[in-house]
Amino acid sequence: MEKKYEPSIMEHLKGDQLILHYLVRQSRVATKAPVLILLHGVGSNEHDLFRRAKQIPEEFLVVAARAPYQLGPDRFGWYEVDFSSGKPKINLEQAEKSRDVIRQFINQVVEKYEADAKQVFLAGFSQGAIMCYSAFLTYPKKLAGIAAWSGRLLEEVKEFAKPAASLASPGLFIAHGTKDEVLPIHYARDAYNYFSSLGITASYHEYDMPHALTNQVFDDFLAWLNQQRL
Repeated sequence: MEKKYEPSIMEHLKGDQLILHYLVRQSRVATKAPVLILLHGVGSNEHDLFRRAKQIPEEFLVVAARAPYQLGPDRFGWYEVDFSSGKPKINLEQAEKSRDVIRQFINQVVEKYEADAKQVFLAGFSQGAIMCYSAFLTYPKKLAGIAAWSGRLLEEVKEFAKPAASLASPGLFIAHGTKDEVLPIHYARDAYNYFSSLGITASYHEYDMPHALTNQVFDDFLAWLNQQRL
């Protein structure tokens, strides 16, 4: 009788082993597994999105990374951001460092778990989605696709964008709530229009919801993810 696959207990690794702390759900595939790396929002941590790991197809190695900047007890961010003026003002130096840290982290995860370097997906919520956009624009050849949930595209990153030809292969999933008061819907529409101007077609979704990651959003994302694997 074939042994039933049982996901391993989540493993919390210390920062001295990889560049970021993270949680992992092992793949049922021994080597060359596809990878999904989850990036949480500002003020959260790696446990937030990892609760969705059980919904992700078992062939995926699922990794939830902790952002490098500590903002408080169990609260982390990819960079500091100030909303006091009514518009997000970011620490650009931290954002750029985090963008490179994520690039290094991808390399380390692929090497450590002998995963498929051609099947690496990033998915993030809010500030995590912002980092996904930045990764997509600046090192697209490392990615099979990204999912940006309730995020925005940093204007400061556009100058580092790779030529449109090199951006043609990664898949792009954008989801945003029309009632989002943290990052209003125009950020998603602006990102969609920008990528369209580069000749990149996104799987674009708007929902009647606030700043959130709902079951409907995640179900639509999983359907998209399965399509990328065909």
